[in-house]
Amino acid sequence: MMDITSLLIIEDLPEARSRLEAIATAAFTHVEVRAVGNVKQAHRAIDETLWQMALVDLGLPDGSGLDVIRYAKKKQPDLMCVVSTVIGEDSQIVAALSAGAQGYLLKGQPDAQITKQLRQLQDGVPALSPAIALRIMQHFQRTGPVVSSNESLSAREAEVLKLIAKGLRNSDVAIALGLAETTIATHIKSVYRKLGISSRAEAALHASRLGLT
Repeated sequence: MMDITSLLIIEDLPEARSRLEAIATAAFTHVEVRAVGNVKQAHRAIDETLWQMALVDLGLPDGSGLDVIRYAKKKQPDLMCVVSTVIGEDSQIVAALSAGAQGYLLKGQPDAQITKQLRQLQDGVPALSPAIALRIMQHFQRTGPVVSSNESLSAREAEVLKLIAKGLRNSDVAIALGLAETTIATHIKSVYRKLGISSRAEAALHASRLGLT
């Protein structure tokens, strides 16, 4: 279980910022929270400080939260990005997960539910609103998985998928399997390619479907 101690909020509406700050401090006991209001400020905050988690609104005054997620994953690959939005369209959900988001929460939920979903991230459980999880499952049912069973992955790739689905970082997976971190990165790229995915949230969903969790 990872203890979240630093969290960045990217949200342009003052009331929503205050609400998310309260939720974050309720979810994580010893967290340091900083809030910014646009893409430019988010980039600066990411350049200046190492963060463990970021709550990202998609509709920002100077651009898209998707750009923030992509920038964050480039600059800080281990940063957990969670979308916090009112937008529940399939295209935005897929785009956010493809950009590297590890959660997608709808602001219309009660505070207590969002708090619970954020806490679950510490245990490697993707932070997904129930409605979003249902949409993702429906999407997979419509399109079908790229592979139908874990036999399509090598035994080592299945091990790696299982561990990253639990929320372990590359370095932790390397230690657990007694391999170099560069080797783990190579296995993850292969798993992503075979499954047709590009984020750990999608990896967790596929691991569950393949019976690896």
